[in-house]
Amino acid sequence: MTLLPHEKQIYEYENTLQKLRMQKEVWAEKEIASLEKKLHTLKKKLYANLSSWDRIQICRHPKRPHASDYIKAMVSEFVEIHGDRLYADDPAIVMGTGYIEGKKYLIIGQEKGKDTDSRIYRNFGMPHPEGYRKALRGMQLAEKFNIPIVCLIDTPGAYPGLAAEERGQGWAIAHNLLSMSGLKVPIIIVVIGEGCSGGALGIGVGDTIGMLEHSYYSVISPEGCASILWKDAGKSAEAAKTLKLHAEDLQEMQIIDQIISEPLGGAHHDREKTYYNVKAFIVQSRETLEGKNPITLVEDRYRKFRKMGSFDEHSTQQINTTHADETITQSSNSK
Repeated sequence: MTLLPHEKQIYEYENTLQKLRMQKEVWAEKEIASLEKKLHTLKKKLYANLSSWDRIQICRHPKRPHASDYIKAMVSEFVEIHGDRLYADDPAIVMGTGYIEGKKYLIIGQEKGKDTDSRIYRNFGMPHPEGYRKALRGMQLAEKFNIPIVCLIDTPGAYPGLAAEERGQGWAIAHNLLSMSGLKVPIIIVVIGEGCSGGALGIGVGDTIGMLEHSYYSVISPEGCASILWKDAGKSAEAAKTLKLHAEDLQEMQIIDQIISEPLGGAHHDREKTYYNVKAFIVQSRETLEGKNPITLVEDRYRKFRKMGSFDEHSTQQINTTHADETITQSSNSK
């Protein structure tokens, strides 16, 4: 059992409550019910005041559902597609066609694996260039047969090894960004776990982007950010808070469109409810998008990504003025 630091108090309370339930001759049902109500209140209070680092730990929980779990739970008649027809098959990318609520989709997911052997096999969810090429091959097939695309993002980043660079990792991701921006079928993106850097964005250009409540989406992992800014990976919690990488932050910045709610405490506490919420988002998104003219679809997607990111020109001028004043002051003091 994996127990997160913020869950220790809940675990101890639940253990105590379980022992009391076994002593029926001592504790009345009304008393037990009162304690259960207090437990629920405790959970709501704790989970309402989670830090950014607490939420990242929830996102990385070993029992959190992965792409293969969502496919198994939501998709019927799934037929997997393998290989990029250039180099190899990449197990870090799971891709195939199937039906959700009776309608056909191409589903692409980044898969981390569930135990030591499968994690090594899946390369911990870090795709090689052939993974991104495989994904693009599937997307082009989907466009040819007018099939909407669903991408499930969950990766700590694209694989940064020498072999991946030799086979064109950067180019493969960049080519996906360009190609996805022009596909004339609906593309629905769901961030189900970690969404780090270009590794996530390589299958992340879409018309509608949803994020599970405790997932995160960032240009870099908190550990990577802390190592660069403070030369200390131990400051990951501080980096997580600074990066503004959670769903509510990204929705406010118009980087994502919708926050998909999770059960109290995270997706691993009630997988079925999480699958239901993600499926509802996909079905709703398709209903919104499939009536659009393909040209309009592509144009709207282009505008969506062009408007991401903003800066305050007035604030920039103030910063420049302040910097100039400080320079003049320093110069005067030195004289």
